[in-house]
Amino acid sequence: MRRIRLIIEYDGTDYAGWQRQDNAMTVQQRVEEAVARLTGERVTVTGASRTDAGVHALGQCAHFDTQSPIPAEKFAFALNTQLPPDIRVRGSFEADPAFHARFEACAKIYRYQIFEGPHHSALLRRTHAHAYYPLDAGLMDREVQAVVGEHDFAAFAASGSVVKDTVRRMYAARVVRRGPEVTLLIGGKGFLYNMVRIVAGTLIQVGSGKLPAGAISRALDDGSRLSLGITAPPEGLTLMRVFYPSDIDGFDSYFSDCERLYGGLNV
Repeated sequence: MRRIRLIIEYDGTDYAGWQRQDNAMTVQQRVEEAVARLTGERVTVTGASRTDAGVHALGQCAHFDTQSPIPAEKFAFALNTQLPPDIRVRGSFEADPAFHARFEACAKIYRYQIFEGPHHSALLRRTHAHAYYPLDAGLMDREVQAVVGEHDFAAFAASGSVVKDTVRRMYAARVVRRGPEVTLLIGGKGFLYNMVRIVAGTLIQVGSGKLPAGAISRALDDGSRLSLGITAPPEGLTLMRVFYPSDIDGFDSYFSDCERLYGGLNV
């Protein structure tokens, strides 16, 4: 039995998230079906992040076990012949049998993108949320710095969340602008369900003047969801990359590359 590691990119618009469900199509199900057609085996493909309905990924990491003799690096090519065009395996690798995509992850970087203008973009509607009103990206960037460090993010958990430990450590966060596109980048050790979308929704409302500055700090202090803004829609959110002990040293450089790519630092 071998363990294969996959790096998967997908447009999550038409899926009910990553995790397999009984009554809806998910990315995990599509990938598992592709592996079954390729190898004849029923496998579980375990992902690092259980992305929500409508959320995208550039660098979801996953693993599965197989007895197939297919060379590890060939799985990506073979699986892509079996997958729909909105899911692509970007790379496949032989992994240690003890490797676990979810439990060994030590950092993740998410991106939330917003298109600013009176009318949404026809080309960006599947990957960007829409803000009808002007956003102060510099103010949003200053606001989001409050999340950096270790905090109790209880106020940022989705309604009905049953997780017991709400303390998380964020390593970096920025808001940058490139023309009408405003992008939130946030990286940390772990995230609560809907946490990034709540941060993004709060920043949108602060940046448009609908919430006073300091909303995030206040919510961290008082633990109240009422201090925060709306939960931003899912289409703006993308899982960019998952880091493991073997590549965590590249976190800072990757984050910096994203800052430059999506607009540079606000000054």
